[in-house]
Amino acid sequence: MGKMILQAKSVYKTFSNGKNNLSVLKDFSLDVVEGEIITIMGQSGSGKSTALNILGTLDQPDSGTITIGGKSVHSLKEDELSLLRNRDIGFVFQFHHLLPEFSALENALMPTWINQEKGMENRAKILFEQVGLLDRMDHFPNQLSGGERSRVAVIRSLMNRPKIVLADEPTGNLDEKNANKLIDLLGEINKDFHQAIVLTTHNPDVASIGHRQFSLENGSLTEKV
Repeated sequence: MGKMILQAKSVYKTFSNGKNNLSVLKDFSLDVVEGEIITIMGQSGSGKSTALNILGTLDQPDSGTITIGGKSVHSLKEDELSLLRNRDIGFVFQFHHLLPEFSALENALMPTWINQEKGMENRAKILFEQVGLLDRMDHFPNQLSGGERSRVAVIRSLMNRPKIVLADEPTGNLDEKNANKLIDLLGEINKDFHQAIVLTTHNPDVASIGHRQFSLENGSLTEKV
C-alpha cells in the first residue's frame, strides 16, 4: 500500500434552487494512494464535476471531510488553502482554460508564477518535449489544435509537481484520436512521475485506464470489481 495522498470521507453535497433540493453527493468516500490512477465514470449531471471540485478544495461539502497529504483542509484558512491547492493539486479541465493572450509556455508556467517560483522554464521545456510540443511552445492557444491545447493543460497541471492531478472530463471535447493520445499521455505521466491521478469521464474506454474504476450514480460512488 502506497502513501495516502488524498482521502474523502462521507461527503454530502446538496444544491437547492429555492423550492427543491438536489442531492448531488451522498456518503461519497474515496482514498487515493501515491502513483494510482482512479477513474470515476458517470453520466452528464451525475455530480462528477462537483465531486472533483470538492476533492480539489474549489468547493465545500455540506458535511464530510477532505484530507490532502495528511492535512484536513477544513481547518485551513483561505490563504493556506489556496497555497495547498496551487502546490499540491494539478487541475485539467475539459475546456483547458488556457489564457488566449499568453503563449503555450507562459500558460504552462502560470502556476509557478502564482507561487512566485523562478527559473522553472527548464522543467516546462522537459515536459513540452515529453508531450511532443517543443516546437509549439511560443504559439498562442488559437494557433494550437484542440489536442495540443489539452496537452498544454496537462503540462500546466504538472508544473508544481503536485501530489495529485484532478482531470475533469479531459477528453470531453476531443475527437477519438486525440482523446486516445491524451489518455496515453496521462498513463505515461503516471508511470514516469509516479503521479496520482483522479479522472472523471462518461466514456468507458477512458475509464478503463484506471487502476481502480468507480461509477457515480444518484450521488453514490461504487467501485467496479
